[in-house]
Order: sequence, then structure tokens, then C-alpha cells
Amino acid sequence: MYEQKGGSAMHGMKEIIEEAECLPVEERLMVIDSLLRTINSPTTEIDFEWIEVAKRRLAELRSGRTTAVPGDEVFARIRNRFEK
Repeated sequence: MYEQKGGSAMHGMKEIIEEAECLPVEERLMVIDSLLRTINSPTTEIDFEWIEVAKRRLAELRSGRTTAVPGDEVFARIRNRFEK
């Protein structure tokens, strides 16, 4: 753990952040996910439900029942909705 004397905890945190910023994006995401899991423990039931939703949505896309909307269009719709 960090020592609290003379701000050394803050110095350690800054070093960790600087080091993490140098990692490739995928590894930074893994660090973020690991840290978030220490705050909110994953719930197996919820994870299972999300997996099922993802599988269903993928099947709908592959079957042609639904079509994907480009991300730019989604964000444009959101901006338009909230700018009014």
C-alpha cells in the first residue's frame, strides 16, 4: 500500500497512471476493467443475461431481421434529440 507521509501516495498514483497511459489500448482497457471489478464485483447472473442478449442480437443481425446502424448516425440522432 501507499504511505501517506508527504504526499507519497499521490506520487505513486501519478506514476501508475503515467505508466498505464503508455500501454496499448487493449491493455489499458484490461487495467480499467480490473479496477472497476474491485469496486463493483461482477454478478454471474447479470453477466449470463448480457451474454444471452448479445447472442440474440448477433443472431438477429446475421439473419437480416435487423440491420446495424453506423455509430456516427447513432450519435447524430442523440445530439439532435438533446439539442432540441
